[in-house]
Amino acid sequence: MTSLLLHIGAVLVLPFLVSGVIQRTKALWAGRRGPPILQLLFDVRRLLRKRRVYSETTSFVFRVGPSAVLVTSVVSSFVAPYLGIPSPLAFPFDFVWFAYVWGLGRVALMLSALDTGSPFAGMGASREATFAALLEPAFFLVGGATVLVTKERSFEAILSLHATQGTAFVVWFASVVALLVLVQVECARMPVDDPTTHLELTMVHEAMILDHSAAELAFVQLGATVKLTVGLGIVATLLNPLAGRTTPVVVALANLLIVLLLAAAIGTVESLIARLKLRAVPQYIAVALVASGVALLATTWTPGGPG
Repeated sequence: MTSLLLHIGAVLVLPFLVSGVIQRTKALWAGRRGPPILQLLFDVRRLLRKRRVYSETTSFVFRVGPSAVLVTSVVSSFVAPYLGIPSPLAFPFDFVWFAYVWGLGRVALMLSALDTGSPFAGMGASREATFAALLEPAFFLVGGATVLVTKERSFEAILSLHATQGTAFVVWFASVVALLVLVQVECARMPVDDPTTHLELTMVHEAMILDHSAAELAFVQLGATVKLTVGLGIVATLLNPLAGRTTPVVVALANLLIVLLLAAAIGTVESLIARLKLRAVPQYIAVALVASGVALLATTWTPGGPG
């Protein structure tokens, strides 16, 4: 019951705090005061009050896409142990199901973009599909490596891997690197994508939501923030030295602190580093592939490991 209440509270509050910390950090680097911490909440409330506008070329696919993005993001938050404690929907090899829940939301957003008939939305969907196809193997390689090292099968247990020494440290470090890149790509953050750009030729995620308005736009923005929060929570669980070693409340509080620190780090990166050229993004994704491959290869050196 404690785990369920903590997860529900985090889903309701943490995404708004993560968004606020990122925006406030970027504002401080720019020498500005910045928006309120809960600015996303105000934006969502404002969008929900607006009238929806639809193109004559769109069908029900366009209307269903944003809702699917929000639903899959929220469902993934109850599968992933992003608070460092067992998730309410945990089961063996739940990380595989988690990956496909994220994939379902991605496909729904891509289909809704294609349904508009807009060349810019189609271009963004094409780029999103390309990056996802390159990145998805990295997640499963990390999952396989952590399963082999920890001898566990649940998401929460494999993320409780601690950087002790030798093989465990190599797998832990490589997994952290791979997952950080994965979060940047999946959540359309710098240096892969610029969430504030207005230049259609360089857009990825923003190009797919150009035609959404009112509640649909609110669902997409909120779903993307929930997804970012879950991704940062997964990385935070790997970084959390208390995971699996003390009470759930203490672990969750430590994870929340690490998530907010990672959000501040994202704001710093987006303030100091320019986005990559599109042709360089696959090379950046290759960093995650190489790191996850190193993590998997490192498991061959463990006693009783494969090979």
